[in-house]
Amino acid sequence: MIKESDCIFGLRPVIEAIKAGKQIDRLLIKQGLQGALYHELMTEVSKNSIVYQIVPVERIELVTRKNHQGVLAWLSVIEYQNLSNLLPMIYEKGEDPLMVALDGVSDVRNFGAVVRSADCLGAHAVLIPEKGSARITSDAVKASAGALHNMPVCRERSLVRAVKYLKDSGLKVICAVEKAGIRVYEADLSGPSLLIMGSEDKGISRELTALADHIVRIPMTGNIGSLNVSVAAGIFLYEIVRQRSGQIRK
Repeated sequence: MIKESDCIFGLRPVIEAIKAGKQIDRLLIKQGLQGALYHELMTEVSKNSIVYQIVPVERIELVTRKNHQGVLAWLSVIEYQNLSNLLPMIYEKGEDPLMVALDGVSDVRNFGAVVRSADCLGAHAVLIPEKGSARITSDAVKASAGALHNMPVCRERSLVRAVKYLKDSGLKVICAVEKAGIRVYEADLSGPSLLIMGSEDKGISRELTALADHIVRIPMTGNIGSLNVSVAAGIFLYEIVRQRSGQIRK
């Protein structure tokens, strides 16, 4: 359940939060809202490229019935990083980038657990789309065992565009697909890499799969035909790091 204490509401409080440089994780605006403060809000939203939804007032009042003035926002519990700034820094340190992109992973606990594995296995960043991804809440931070306070997260308007940028920057694109023909340990996963994990129900989108250098799977022999996305991510990441000689701590 979404708690009222997790958000801020009202035109002026939200405007001032944006002006103060607070990162807005999610913004709901009532249908038909008008007026000078509304236009000031939208100016700040546009200037800061904030994702928002226009919704019926009932959607807002599921969270609060106080004087919300038709505006409800959640502040991000982390500071999102800029991918185009982050990648050169990794190369400048003489390291091979290792990143994880999550396509449609919407469960906050799964998301947090993936970040935990990524941090343990030396990944440099996790990429998520602006829409269709888990919100980074206190539950996600807890599931990550605090790793979300250390792991850079890049929230991208277009995950496809971000993957193309990384591919053009020298990263191998590795798609984890349950029915792929190649087993994960059969592919050359050394060097700069981006691992893409999809949701458990829909998998990875066709647009992202089309960009893959390797489409791989985890071989399984048990009765259950699939793994939780966070468990699978840990296995794939381990194999990538295993192939990078000397990068497993003993």
